[in-house]
Amino acid sequence: MNDVVSPWVQRFAPLIPGGEVLDLACGNGRHSRHLVTLGHAVIAVDRRPDALAATAGPGIVTSDIDLEVDGAPWPFGPHRFAGIVVTNYLHRPLLADMVGSLAANGVLIYETFADGNAAFGKPSNPDFLLKPGELLDLARQQGLRVIAFEDGIVNEEGPSGATRAMVQRLCAVKTEFPREAALLGRIGS
Repeated sequence: MNDVVSPWVQRFAPLIPGGEVLDLACGNGRHSRHLVTLGHAVIAVDRRPDALAATAGPGIVTSDIDLEVDGAPWPFGPHRFAGIVVTNYLHRPLLADMVGSLAANGVLIYETFADGNAAFGKPSNPDFLLKPGELLDLARQQGLRVIAFEDGIVNEEGPSGATRAMVQRLCAVKTEFPREAALLGRIGS
């Protein structure tokens, strides 16, 4: 079980204003547990009961939903979540409705595999890989302001050694998120 919080999520989760957070495709709950430590109530969604069992805990409501069933409606209303966190998951038909569920000052933190990842292993199916600039396009189309974006190769150390992957990462906010709340890294060396 991977319990290591993504450095991208760790960096930008403190920007999420007070309120409920959606951890979409939560896996074993590493980000749900992290978000709870930051004071958020979390809705953790996955289609695997074993993952949800591992995620369950104080401050976390788990929901067994398969959002990829043909015709499955987006189950959450508009402007509900202070933040939405998605890692290692892509199902394009959800994207517009997902962003619509962000509060007017909400934060989207998204990190998943991108085109070119086949050179490093799975996933290699283009249906599960972001196209170049796809997260930036999503942000623009949905009226989000981009706080940070990365697109490239990551090297990660794991129990079985180093692994490489091609990823895109985005942190974007809705229009009412105050600019002065976007804490960025240092300038210079």
